[in-house]
Amino acid sequence: MKTQNFPISGPVLILPTVHGDDRGFFLESFKASEYAALGIPELFQQDNHSKSNRNVLRGLHFQAPPMDQGKLVRVVKGSVLDVAVDIRKNSKTYGQHVSVTLTEKNHEIFWVPSGFAHGFLVLEDNTEFLYKVTNEYSKESEGGILFNDPALGIDWGIDTDSCILSEKDKQLTLLKDLISPF
Repeated sequence: MKTQNFPISGPVLILPTVHGDDRGFFLESFKASEYAALGIPELFQQDNHSKSNRNVLRGLHFQAPPMDQGKLVRVVKGSVLDVAVDIRKNSKTYGQHVSVTLTEKNHEIFWVPSGFAHGFLVLEDNTEFLYKVTNEYSKESEGGILFNDPALGIDWGIDTDSCILSEKDKQLTLLKDLISPF
């Protein structure tokens, strides 16, 4: 397993060793001892699986403490542009983001720690996205930032008017109006 860190501390991209032959492939998508060495918890409370079509954008979401979530995410079919925005109010990188492209072919796994808003844009029809989270979902703790807030400067790679959003995600706040719980 190899890893990639970012200029923003916290998120980690994991590049697992993929063993392949004419039968297919095998990889370890989670190994507690190796992930613990990276600061990733050994215990997750919930697994989520979503399926979406091209141009669906989910996010940017977070959960406030004490129900805050770290997310270990990966794509098993299709591809996404995955984004994590630092919303830790005392962080020198507050409001900055990192993005990675996760695909069924690259097998990469992205760790998004608590204190980050998270979202992804689906790049192919029938994309399936898996995420392990460190806390169970809590409606009372959910929050988010508007995905196309100009202050974030996220390049989603498409005209954002063509993004397909939930009604809830269309109503999220701007970064300047966010009272960060982190």
